[in-house]
Amino acid sequence: MSFWPEFLLVASVHFVAVASPGPDFAIVLRYAVRYGVKVALSASIGIGLGILLHVAYSLLGIGLLLQTTPWLFQLFSVCAASYLAYIGTQALRSGPQLGRETEQDDKLPAIGLWQSFRTGLLTNGLNPKATLFFLALFAVIISPQTPLSFKIIYGVYMAIATALWFCLLSFVLTRQKIRSFLLHQGYWFDRLMGVVLLALAMQLLYSALKAF
Repeated sequence: MSFWPEFLLVASVHFVAVASPGPDFAIVLRYAVRYGVKVALSASIGIGLGILLHVAYSLLGIGLLLQTTPWLFQLFSVCAASYLAYIGTQALRSGPQLGRETEQDDKLPAIGLWQSFRTGLLTNGLNPKATLFFLALFAVIISPQTPLSFKIIYGVYMAIATALWFCLLSFVLTRQKIRSFLLHQGYWFDRLMGVVLLALAMQLLYSALKAF
């Protein structure tokens, strides 16, 4: 398959995957509403770079090892479930922001940019669904005859496209009217995201334990 047809196929499949709600979406949504655009953008960049982790192990053959070693993938799933449960529990503990409906631009967010970046990176990097997506992508859609340079281009594109998608969401969700509306019930929104993340964690844990 030549470069452009395969690239367009990869881009189309990736767009459908990245636009689907999941842990990445929940994190960006929570950070955008709770902490503002800078924190949400930092997390979005982390999510985008997390794509490169999946691309790297797919190109290095580690993805094949995960695919052919069930216990290793189950261990990976348990680690991912534990991390999602941790950040979900943090979200459930959110309380009302008394006397503060909006944040001033000259005030630092409640969490640091490095922390939000790291959360985005780990959330995507430890997402077993993303692992399965890239295993399928490199095993089925991308031809084995595709040059390594093309595969690297695909990976860089997906990382940039993912970051841009969540950056766009960050700007939309932090528009004054939208954010002001959500901040009135911001702590309930945090708790809802916590429930979503815990549900995802339990689903991953159940799938991992069921396979034993």
